[in-house]
Amino acid sequence: MSADPATPELEVLLDLAKAAAAAGAAVLAGRNAAELDVSNKGDSGDWVTAFDLAAESAVRHVLTAARPRDTITGEEGGTVLPDAPSGYRWSIDPLDGTTNFIRNIVYYGTSVAVADADGVWLAGVVNAPALGRTYYASRGHGAWLEYNGRTTQLFGPVPGRRGQILATGFSYDPAVRAEQAGVLGGLMDGFADVRRLGSAALDLCLVADGTHDAFGERGLNEHDFAAGALIAEEAGCWVRRPRLTSPLAGGPSDVERLSAWTCAGTLELSGTFPP
Repeated sequence: MSADPATPELEVLLDLAKAAAAAGAAVLAGRNAAELDVSNKGDSGDWVTAFDLAAESAVRHVLTAARPRDTITGEEGGTVLPDAPSGYRWSIDPLDGTTNFIRNIVYYGTSVAVADADGVWLAGVVNAPALGRTYYASRGHGAWLEYNGRTTQLFGPVPGRRGQILATGFSYDPAVRAEQAGVLGGLMDGFADVRRLGSAALDLCLVADGTHDAFGERGLNEHDFAAGALIAEEAGCWVRRPRLTSPLAGGPSDVERLSAWTCAGTLELSGTFPP
């Protein structure tokens, strides 16, 4: 990051990311089955609720109130580009794990991350209200978990342990899902079991805290992995982010996105996933 004195400190960006994610998570914590107002975004199983929209509004309000010249890209609200952009960009997913949220399965949360003008991710937060957990990281300052009033530094999974667990996910598109299922047996080679929790952001955080040994999934959007990948990376994990066309350039296309893997794990497992 630039040494220019006008450049915000990482701590300031992280604190804002935490406040924004907390605002979104507070909306999710008010979950009421009678007020979900569920609708479908296209693919079967790709849902959006009134809580997705309200949580994204809450996140955006916190960010724009503090830094009105920053760009925001998000899952539901698209891109907000100020008249005189600062160069910093926030990538937000107000509710990662919407299907879990609808079904009252606890693996869901709000994800907020910020990158500089060069696209380097500087800070990221995943706040999971049903779990009572907030995962966060800033570049060069480690990854951390706030849980039950305690803050714990994260160091990733234990290399070489027995009974290793692979986490993954599947597309809503039947043809893509069938292809993913076809390669699952090969991916599982060397692993004892597989988990599919339904939230890529939390899957990456669970690699960071050592619950999963590795995570790999095709077809993610940037807002799915922006915060979680930084958290895993700062926990010392090997991380592969897909090189997707930026939302600022109208990307990525579905073909580009569905061909790209997002992965994290111990370095010894880096050869597990296709290129």
